[in-house]
Amino acid sequence: MSNNVSLAERRAMLLQAGAEVSRKVASILDPDRLLNEVVDIICDEFGFYYAGVFLLDEAGEWAVLRAGRGEAGAAMIAEGHKLKVGGHSMIGTAIAERKARIALDVGEEPVHFKNPHLPDTRSEMALPLMVGEEVLGALTVQSTEEAAFSDEDITSLQAMADQLAIALRNAQLYAQNQRLLAQTERRARLLAAAAQVGRDVTSILDLDELLNRAVDIICDAYGFYYAGVFLLDEAGEWAVLRAGRGEAGAAMIAEGHKLKVGGHSMIGTAIAERKARIALDVGEEPVHFKNPHLPDTRSEMALPLMVGEEVLGALTVQSTEEAAFSDEDITSLQAMADQLAVAINNARLLKELEAAHAELVRTRTFEAIAMVTTEAIHWVGNKASPILVSVERLREDLERLPQADRDLLDSMREDLALIEESARLIFSVQEHLIGPVREEKPRPAMVEDVVRDAAVALGIPESVVRYRIAPLLPLGRADTTQLRRAFGYVLINALEAMAGQETQEIFIEVAPTDDGRFVTVRIADSGPGIPEEAMDKIWTAFYTTKEPKHAGLGLSACLQILKQIDGRVSAANRPEGGAVIEIQVPVFDGDLPKAELPTGKSVLLVDDADPWSRFVERTLTAAGNRVVRSTDVVEDPGRFDLILVDDVLEGGDSLAVLQKLREAGVGDRTIVVSSGLRVERTTTLLQQGVRDVLLKPYTPDGLAALLTNP
Repeated sequence: MSNNVSLAERRAMLLQAGAEVSRKVASILDPDRLLNEVVDIICDEFGFYYAGVFLLDEAGEWAVLRAGRGEAGAAMIAEGHKLKVGGHSMIGTAIAERKARIALDVGEEPVHFKNPHLPDTRSEMALPLMVGEEVLGALTVQSTEEAAFSDEDITSLQAMADQLAIALRNAQLYAQNQRLLAQTERRARLLAAAAQVGRDVTSILDLDELLNRAVDIICDAYGFYYAGVFLLDEAGEWAVLRAGRGEAGAAMIAEGHKLKVGGHSMIGTAIAERKARIALDVGEEPVHFKNPHLPDTRSEMALPLMVGEEVLGALTVQSTEEAAFSDEDITSLQAMADQLAVAINNARLLKELEAAHAELVRTRTFEAIAMVTTEAIHWVGNKASPILVSVERLREDLERLPQADRDLLDSMREDLALIEESARLIFSVQEHLIGPVREEKPRPAMVEDVVRDAAVALGIPESVVRYRIAPLLPLGRADTTQLRRAFGYVLINALEAMAGQETQEIFIEVAPTDDGRFVTVRIADSGPGIPEEAMDKIWTAFYTTKEPKHAGLGLSACLQILKQIDGRVSAANRPEGGAVIEIQVPVFDGDLPKAELPTGKSVLLVDDADPWSRFVERTLTAAGNRVVRSTDVVEDPGRFDLILVDDVLEGGDSLAVLQKLREAGVGDRTIVVSSGLRVERTTTLLQQGVRDVLLKPYTPDGLAALLTNP
């Protein structure tokens, strides 16, 4: 009877303690606080040596200690203590079997985990924490006494564990709801900030002002540590920083900061993949660019700036906190980035429209001036034509007059010389203005060969001109006679600008544009440069900054020639001094006909080691012909089937070469080639007894046509 009373008293004590635990934990809604307090409450109310709460990981494979009594519990949590579900432990077995386990003597228990942090444990009970059919984890209670628990204790303690499980689930649900509420509030703030950014930036139409204002608005509205806007370069290979927050942004822009598209950076990856990238901890992010200007960055988001399918660049937003962004933030922040991209595109289109309008006005003005001037000069030239004939007749008449008054006759001869010079100047002007109108059909052309021929034909010393030619240049599309004329005008202009200068240097650079649409020729000189007030006037006919004897027609004619082939020409001053004229020749984008080159021919090529001669030698040799290249006539030229002579020789005189060939009796198999044909020069060359004078072919099919020329 006494045993029954003792048992009844024990059950009453357990039930009362269980009720006390339930009462205390029911009001705790913070999961971490709940777990930490519950182990203390259980130990205090039940008088146990130790209590601990394990929760399942996401995979349900491990029970992870989340709260434990005293120093032992703190040490195990610090070590990441966990037990395998279904493994050799009381906790793992209780969870796997979904029922309580009792070890009355842990030394004899086959599934008990020997814990070095709890050496005094003699008996243990593991209680599964369940809500319905779902297992959340398990509760361990341990005692220093053997047989401290009986089977009857399970009912009372399991009731307490069930209450704890319900309280834990309620706390988890409450925490989840709080997180969802916080996310909803954060998203609302982000959307509101995105709307603010959209309102503030869409009214700014100046691109530079827009970008600088945007980074400030973004940082202020979102509270970010840093924001920066990158835009793609023309080639689409680099993302160039165009605006950045604060001193860090200003320093990076001054350094020309740029990131490779698709490279090891958040920006480069976001642009290449066309989707946002998040680095919650930049120290662990493999594609994050370590930026010395932003040492406090701990998390970053890179957002592509897109309009339709076109990527303009990317926006970076950075925080000093780890895990400052979540996947849910992408939607809100991308909405803001999309608004910014539209604003950037609008500003860019407006800038392009303004530039196009200015160019249209400039072009129309020049067209009007050129048309009126050309008509006037054509009329004047026709009216001046009889002057030269009259001058010649007057000279003849003077010679027939009595020579008594020599002073008077000499004075009249000087007057006639002045009249003749003026008349010839009128014809020169007419040639400058009307010559470019005589356009041939544009064809594939080696631009680098044409500009080199123009320089050599003008007799510019090798010590004055320097070249920098990009490798693997594409063919241009141009009338090479007119293009060489345009290069000649620019080179003459450079020589005249340097007249009297101690240092005279001309730099010629040939390279393709970044977008591959043009071959650019930059001709720079070491002269005094172009006065800023004259920069737009130099393209006008008859405008000159030199002496009155200069007609001021070269650059005007150059502009007209480039317009006829849809090319471009512009002028600027070099930072180191001197002027630079940039000519852009359209790239030939048509299909080249298949070449049917003859074979077994023996060809003598009289030319310098220039790009064109290398092309001819390579092409003919590959077709099975024998080519000998020389800068002069070789011994026994009669052994060759065909002789090609470049009219422009850097190290020789083509007329002297033709004279030797004529004396050798091989004029009938000699063809003179030139990048530009002029009537007077062609007449002179044909008088040397050559078979023909033709334009240089720059393609294999053109070369084939030349070789089969009858």
